[in-house]
Amino acid sequence: MASVTQLQRQFIEYTTSLYNEGYLDDQFTQLQKLQDESNPDFVVEVVSLFFEDSEKLLNNLATALQQKVVDYKQVDSHVHQFKGSSSSIGAQRVTNMCVHFRNFCEEKNLEGCLQCLQQAKHEYILVRNKLEALFRLEQQILQAGGSIPMME
Repeated sequence: MASVTQLQRQFIEYTTSLYNEGYLDDQFTQLQKLQDESNPDFVVEVVSLFFEDSEKLLNNLATALQQKVVDYKQVDSHVHQFKGSSSSIGAQRVTNMCVHFRNFCEEKNLEGCLQCLQQAKHEYILVRNKLEALFRLEQQILQAGGSIPMME
């Protein structure tokens, strides 16, 4: 089993890679700063809500884009909501994809919207998997008796 020090180093390297590869931005750091002893699961809880909302929004978007007559205002509203929730947890690549998606909504470009939906789903799944891995690593550190290193 890995030592606490090894796990903490792994945590720092992994977190740094998430920022360097554009999966997360400073908003995620701000979220982490709100977590303390009185609310040790704050980040996991907020991100879990993001996962739940995202699944619903992606399903709503898929349904809206499959209609015979697409209501682009409704699609744009869903994308706007997805962009806001992604931004609030620091999911930078998902947020950026939503910006492109909204441009296609404005143009009423169905093909562009469908492509963006697939790319947004892809980016969402990537960031979800990466955050779940980060949370598992946090749990390993805590179970080994260590503390979670704070990122600067």
